[in-house]
Amino acid sequence: MGRTAGAAAALAVALALTTGCDAAKDAAGGAVSSATAAVASAAEQKMDEVKDGVDAKADVKAGEPRADGDRTVAEITATNPKDRNADYTVLVNFRDGEGKLLDSVVLNVDAVAPGKSKSGTARSNRQLTGATQAEIGRALRH
Repeated sequence: MGRTAGAAAALAVALALTTGCDAAKDAAGGAVSSATAAVASAAEQKMDEVKDGVDAKADVKAGEPRADGDRTVAEITATNPKDRNADYTVLVNFRDGEGKLLDSVVLNVDAVAPGKSKSGTARSNRQLTGATQAEIGRALRH
């Protein structure tokens, strides 16, 4: 668990001991929301570090998420329409059934041959519960 998520969990426990169940539940939900926002921000920063990338969201598709141990995974497939090998950097967002952001990860799919497809697996940073959808937030071809 990262520093932000650990601090958030400690805060939730402290509030549970001092203010009761409802306040603790609200604090825990807020802590998870804050941690999710921090992860999403870090993922966006990682995408911004890609040099000479061009928008390639149309080249990339997300498969159906599934449980894999204590994480959620989704197969991400990049199809290269160009005439030379390309690398893809993809921001994958995991959302609940109502569209609320649960997690964000960045995945690299390297050396996709011209006219071919290649897949990689996006793996959530933490355990996700309930119905989960995977969506392509951004995709860069470079």
